[in-house]
Amino acid sequence: MTSTTQTACPSCGGPISDADRFCEACGAELTPAASTPGTPAIDTDTEPTIELNPAAAAARGAEAAPGPCRSCGGTIGADGYCETCGTKATKARDHFSEQPAPWVAAVCDRGIRHSRNEDAAAIAADPEPGSRAMLVVCDGVSSSLDSDVASLAAARAARDVLAAGHAQGMGTESSRNSAVVARLKAAADAASDAVLANTSPDSPNPASCTFVATVLEGDLLVAGVVGDSRAYWFPDNAEAVALTVDDSWAAELIATGVPRQEAETGPQAHAITRWLGKDAPDHTPRTTSLKVAGPGWLVVCSDGLWNYCSEAAPLADLVRQTATANGNEPLATASALVDWANAQGGQDNITVALARI
Repeated sequence: MTSTTQTACPSCGGPISDADRFCEACGAELTPAASTPGTPAIDTDTEPTIELNPAAAAARGAEAAPGPCRSCGGTIGADGYCETCGTKATKARDHFSEQPAPWVAAVCDRGIRHSRNEDAAAIAADPEPGSRAMLVVCDGVSSSLDSDVASLAAARAARDVLAAGHAQGMGTESSRNSAVVARLKAAADAASDAVLANTSPDSPNPASCTFVATVLEGDLLVAGVVGDSRAYWFPDNAEAVALTVDDSWAAELIATGVPRQEAETGPQAHAITRWLGKDAPDHTPRTTSLKVAGPGWLVVCSDGLWNYCSEAAPLADLVRQTATANGNEPLATASALVDWANAQGGQDNITVALARI
């Protein structure tokens, strides 16, 4: 028998013992590991050591507070288990969904391999289908500290800027497009500020994340990206379109003629060349615009999904088949796509945001 000493998690203050490797309340790693400062441009699969930013730790503790038991609805006890059925509580940050309107939804999941969810999504939409929607996805860089808190703060800050008002321009198509692009850039600025607010000044690995956002204003669709999270447009009766191009080493290799499969599975496949964060070289999103001419699916996702189905055409087939099996209901479809990615291995956090237009 091994004795343990009860103490508190340095990140959230939750109860832990000296035998624990991770805090069950917030997911922070409890065993200090030797590390050296490195560039956050490498989104590795290595979890960071204990977070340094008190503000981020407080935010994480609030996000981690368990609600009713998902199995039976019972009360979750102080030990993190249901007092009625004994099921271990799932942290709210590990798996959450949003559906501001019936035609728009997002699901964000920890996946299987990672100890915490560093992905984030924040969405907004008007009630009328196909009218106006804003979808934002941020993917925290795993080698940086507090990236789970920073990514969620960034996504919400960007969503709030995009949802603040309609970008009409001067009444012409070109001015309306310019107004939406300007608002999208302002959203990226707000997201960057949110990341900085959740970064300790003396952090050896400052919080950082990717950023992708789409704005639908009637028949105008605008997407902007920093990093390697993606947006796609999958019309029902036309060719699938990748709205974004990754800021990544893999994308640069593809541009030189290296086959996509080889580039996206190589040793530097997840090295990103732009990101949001204190040491980011530039966070201005690269944007693209198109006119929506018919019905289809708008998809915004992290690499936890597209890792398993990267090219637009096969991913469009997957989305359409999944949607058909789920009655074309966005929330059920997003959830099923997350389940599919987990079934492929769930090697990363997974976020899927959808709008049925």
